Amino acid sequence: MITLKRPEEIAVMRQAGRYLGEVLAELRELVRPGITTLDLDRAADRAIRRRGCIPGFLGYEGFPRHLCISVNEEVVHGIPGRRRLQDGDLVSLDCGLVHQGWWADAGLSVGCGTLAPAAQRLLDVTNEALRRGVAQARPGNRIGDIGHAVQEYVEAQGFGVVRQYVGHGIGRDMHEEPQVPNYGRPGRGVEIRRGLCLAIEPMVNERSPETRVQPDGWTVVTADGGWACYAEHTVAITDEGPEILTLPPD
Repeated sequence: MITLKRPEEIAVMRQAGRYLGEVLAELRELVRPGITTLDLDRAADRAIRRRGCIPGFLGYEGFPRHLCISVNEEVVHGIPGRRRLQDGDLVSLDCGLVHQGWWADAGLSVGCGTLAPAAQRLLDVTNEALRRGVAQARPGNRIGDIGHAVQEYVEAQGFGVVRQYVGHGIGRDMHEEPQVPNYGRPGRGVEIRRGLCLAIEPMVNERSPETRVQPDGWTVVTADGGWACYAEHTVAITDEGPEILTLPPD
């Protein structure tokens, strides 16, 4: 079932998104060579609770941490642990929180130290793909318009768009209908209407779009060992178009 949110409900989601944007901005500044992914996870827990919110990921379908951290060839759902980040790593931070019963879900990728030019280009293309996808989330368009915008741009840059994992509706639950693929045909799929809230999240691979899951049952990596990048925002659809709820303070 697809639920359209009332203005007062979006107002609470807006505050949730503002908090999450602040949390991700704090975490981004902590990424540096030598820090462990578990250090970042603990920082996420503190930052979320300091704002009076609930860490959404901890225990969600059995996930063991507060934050998904995926590095280099890892696409999504990386589990924080003892790994120490190295100079040149491409680090994806995916986080969710619950504020007064409403979810915000967002993420970003950041270079640890100095990125190689190829990794920086992958990061730049992923961020632009998210911008283009969000721009299509306006009343009268369809879900396929979002995916088409992402796919057309990413593949024109020579990269691969992950098919196995997609964006989603969001509200009282993190994963609501409809699914929001990062590929598709324009004019197809669910109509985008005012009050719809979506988590739009391009996952871009350096080469092949194929992925596989590590033995831990969570960490998704590229099938060919190429690097991957990810970016995500929670977006509310208004009469004027998409409103990004999870922007960082800057």
